[in-house]
Amino acid sequence: MELRAIQIGSWLVYTEDTRWRNRSEFPAGRAEVRAFLQRKWARELDYRLIKELCRVPDRASRCGVAYEWHDDSNNWFRSYGNENWSFNDAGFMMRRFASINDLADQGRTASVSLAARKAAG
Repeated sequence: MELRAIQIGSWLVYTEDTRWRNRSEFPAGRAEVRAFLQRKWARELDYRLIKELCRVPDRASRCGVAYEWHDDSNNWFRSYGNENWSFNDAGFMMRRFASINDLADQGRTASVSLAARKAAG
């Protein structure tokens, strides 16, 4: 529930003229980012996300991304990639460039929760 609340309003943390690259999409500005995120969240259901953050000086960050999700036909995928972010002086994200690859997870019928994976080590 808390994550969903963050997702609904998250486009407000971006600059008005923010520019993104995500796979083959290039949204520019808050309105396009909002539409992109709404499409993404409607398609990538029940995703479990892991990001390994590496802080870079001068208001920039990069992270490795790994997550799993399924579509509305219950086809499961695992996605891997990298994201690069840059922020303005007020802390708003100006740029987000993501290079992510999706791999079909054949034969998968149920997801292992992130909490269960953390408990297992």
